[in-house]
Amino acid sequence: MKRAMNFLFGFTIGAVVGAAISLLLTPSSGDQIRDQLQTRVQTIQQDVKTAAEARRAELEEQLAALRQTQ
Repeated sequence: MKRAMNFLFGFTIGAVVGAAISLLLTPSSGDQIRDQLQTRVQTIQQDVKTAAEARRAELEEQLAALRQTQ
């Protein structure tokens, strides 16, 4: 029982210390990080959308060329 309590105490202290260190060493605030992530996600979504539209146009051209040969 004492070993389990010591483990839980050590785990809790380690988690609190780790969280405090990460908060102190983080270069940006939570809001800034969320804004950066949202911007990156929007950029990736736009890139994927652009690539999909380009690929669709390419496939439609190939389909039209195949239909003309028949």
